[in-house]
Amino acid sequence: MSAAQLRPQSGHDDGTAIADPAALARSCLPAIKALVTAATNAVRQRVSKNGAVSADAIEQDQGAAHGLAWIATYGMALEELSAWADRLAAEGQFGRIEQLIVQIGFGEYLDQLASGVPMSQLEIVRPRDLGLTQSDVDAFLTAHVRSMIAGGNTPNARAELAALVADGGAAAHFGNMGLDETLTMVRDTFRKFAEARVLPFAHEWHLKDQLIPLSVIEEMAELGVFGLTIPENLGGHGLGKVAMCVVSEELSRAYIGVGSLGTRSEIAAELIMTGGTDDQKAHWLPKIASGEILPTAVFTEPNTGSDLASLRTRAVREGDHWSVTGNKTWITHAARADVMTLLVRTDPNAPGYKGLSMFLAEKPRGDATNPFPAEGMTGGEIEVLGYRGMKEYEIGFDGFRVSHANLLGQKEGQGFKQLMATFESARIQTAARAVGVAQSALDLGLKYARERVQFSRPIYEFPRVFSKIAMMVVEVMIARQITFFAAREKDAGRRCDLEAGMAKLLGARVAWAAADNALQIHGGNGFALEYPVSRVLCDARILNIFEGAAEIQAQVIARRLLES
Repeated sequence: MSAAQLRPQSGHDDGTAIADPAALARSCLPAIKALVTAATNAVRQRVSKNGAVSADAIEQDQGAAHGLAWIATYGMALEELSAWADRLAAEGQFGRIEQLIVQIGFGEYLDQLASGVPMSQLEIVRPRDLGLTQSDVDAFLTAHVRSMIAGGNTPNARAELAALVADGGAAAHFGNMGLDETLTMVRDTFRKFAEARVLPFAHEWHLKDQLIPLSVIEEMAELGVFGLTIPENLGGHGLGKVAMCVVSEELSRAYIGVGSLGTRSEIAAELIMTGGTDDQKAHWLPKIASGEILPTAVFTEPNTGSDLASLRTRAVREGDHWSVTGNKTWITHAARADVMTLLVRTDPNAPGYKGLSMFLAEKPRGDATNPFPAEGMTGGEIEVLGYRGMKEYEIGFDGFRVSHANLLGQKEGQGFKQLMATFESARIQTAARAVGVAQSALDLGLKYARERVQFSRPIYEFPRVFSKIAMMVVEVMIARQITFFAAREKDAGRRCDLEAGMAKLLGARVAWAAADNALQIHGGNGFALEYPVSRVLCDARILNIFEGAAEIQAQVIARRLLES
């Protein structure tokens, strides 16, 4: 399929011929940084009392605070897109598809920064909403920025990108990810596995609301999914978080349930590696890495949501064990799990987070007929729209016993601190899962658009259709690169809660937009359960909720920006 077939017949050149997109993008970065700085200062002034940032004022002015989070996220995303372009150019791999991704991505996001960034379908944050003046916007609109906006995301640029993507046929090329040889091998290995063992069956698992077969989980264990980042001397592969992202994306591209199986192991391993004793590390980590035991995270309670300081599930020490009483909810893969990372209150007199402790609570593995065979433990399934392959549960504890030896780190009152140490990795992996879901939507949308014939031609030839695909290609790569950046920061041992939060915030929105638009391309068929895009839409929706809802994530990002 040629670009001529897709290019809008406007009769004139609409300015897509940006000679060097990477250079122009790089030239826009100072203006972007200046705008983020101006926005931060403007919002800080709005939410400060007596010379200090006020948490109450941030709460009262969430529109501005969360808008700042989005503007700063755009800034970081564009910076990483530019860095990706420069790396590829230095290696002689900055081809036309990559050039168009940079050109369109910068053109669109710069335009939004100047006029309005969507935080959701109903919420557009304008520069004035943050207290920025027209002078601030004019200062942002440098000659370089204006050139990129004018010539970046144009109809002809989208048409050319869409044509180049389609020229790959069934093996469509969506741009060079920028991976090294080792990571490329990792990607290829898991892509082959996902395409052979997951993708052909995922939709049936979803429609029948079935658990992912244990045979698939066993194969994943053999491939090393559950021990990717666990040190080699403790049974793992000792790979970094970038490798985790690559694996999570490829598995989630086939089915988010499979991509998320590793999340529970990642959280448990991170908790133990950062907060466990040497004995706990030696005992638990090899078993997690091999897949001998499957963990689940048991944190959330009814009516608490993200407010972990309000947790009420109680553990009382009785000699060499603890007795747990209370209720937990939204526990993923709980019935099949062999061990729970269980956050409970051990000191009822300590306020908020200070009274919380973390346990590695062993439990027998349940099945469909008896999901929770443990004494002192009951539970039931929560039926959900998507994200079905592991199932969600609510759990009740009534005198459930946990050995004192399984108190994480053998320290009481450290549970919240220990959990916080895992948030960076968890959000990076969630961002990678979001990229995988977005890529899945792109795959399905492109395939359907090329095969569906209306008015004697494939609907992919219509501008409103191929433009959707082109923008998916662009946004998926933007989300991927900011996610890789957060992972590299984590691998380097640097604090990256800001970067991880931004990757998760943007990735979740990109996944939902891609799924929604892919379904729109399917038209009425997309609304039919038999089409996989209906599943992808349901799966994409959870990404803006779990591991920190979008609003909570924006709040956390804003506070970091304002208090730094």
